Amino acid sequence: MPKTKQQTSGSGKLITLLIVAAFMALTIILENTMSPSSLLFTVIKKGAVYSLVAVSMNLLNGFTGLFSLGQAGFMLLGAYTYAIFMIPSDVRDSVYYLFNGSSVHFSFQEMFGAIFGTAGFGGAVSLVLGVLVAIICAGIVAAIFAYLIGLPVLRLKSDYLAIATLGFAEIIRAIFQWDKLGPVTNGANMLKNFPTFADFNIKNASGQIVLRLSAFVPVFLSAVCIFIIVLLINSSYGRAFKAIRDDEIAAEAMGVNLAHHKRLSFCISSFFAGVGGALFAMFTTMVQAKVFTSTMTYEILLIVVIGGIGSVSGSCIASLLYIAASEWWLRFLDNETYINGTRVPLLRSGFRMVVFSVIIMIVVLFFRQGIMGSRELPELLRRRPKKQPAVEEVRTHE
Repeated sequence: MPKTKQQTSGSGKLITLLIVAAFMALTIILENTMSPSSLLFTVIKKGAVYSLVAVSMNLLNGFTGLFSLGQAGFMLLGAYTYAIFMIPSDVRDSVYYLFNGSSVHFSFQEMFGAIFGTAGFGGAVSLVLGVLVAIICAGIVAAIFAYLIGLPVLRLKSDYLAIATLGFAEIIRAIFQWDKLGPVTNGANMLKNFPTFADFNIKNASGQIVLRLSAFVPVFLSAVCIFIIVLLINSSYGRAFKAIRDDEIAAEAMGVNLAHHKRLSFCISSFFAGVGGALFAMFTTMVQAKVFTSTMTYEILLIVVIGGIGSVSGSCIASLLYIAASEWWLRFLDNETYINGTRVPLLRSGFRMVVFSVIIMIVVLFFRQGIMGSRELPELLRRRPKKQPAVEEVRTHE
């Protein structure tokens, strides 16, 4: 008896979950067998972080049809929230030395350390719980700002909304470098000494690393967040978002509250962008406002376009390919090379980005709808039902 469409769709989802699980397992294996300084792990960590931010942007731009360019601003809010609440008390004075100390005198890790202890298993529990709470707070702070900004901004459409959100990101970046906020944000100086991905490596009693998890952690956290976004997209709220994207007038006629659902999509997208900002802070091991420029937003938007607007799988695949090409595969183009004493022309610092830009232009020209278009990976992996013979089709109709 042939499989139904629901059964074939289920098989595609199962295969996708197995691929994600295999990728996580492979990450652990490679991390514990290869050199930790390999650029492969830089690609995996940054690619995982950018995947989450790209999917959060796709939720707003691709599934709801709201053209926002404020992603870097929400990442900044998330990164600063995580750093401020995770810097240990005993090093705050050295980090905020220009402002005579910090206005915040605790960290979440220390709070849980007072409950579970700071040695052995208790130290691991306090680290994990502290990081998780700080990451959630990072998303909540970004969502609160999104709600406040969205009240006036979401009345705008298309290019006007993009300009308004881009302006918000630039204003936030300037405010966080203001010296008056120095005791909280450290002004234009960087925040550091907070827990990073490397702190999740398991060590023995003598301090030697016995199991490396610094690349697995960002992949796992990003996968969990993306899974939650996928569940949202496939829910009734997700269908309302798509209805708004396709035709606002028809969606409103069907009973969809446009203002409420736009604001909801904007806040959820910003929440996960804030979480992505916290993960980005853990990846870079420091936080500084000048890093979160509009260029970062354009990179995320480019990843969404390359992967396919309206495709979660496309955003994830494009993130890994984008980071791999820009950070790893083309890096040799920045090195001056000599053959028989003759210098190879063009190969010099910065030439990598020139070639990378040309490749991006070619991809955009020949893949107008992106790598995946609006399709998802389960649709490509699911088994196609076999076509019934003509005799059986006739019998079925009878």
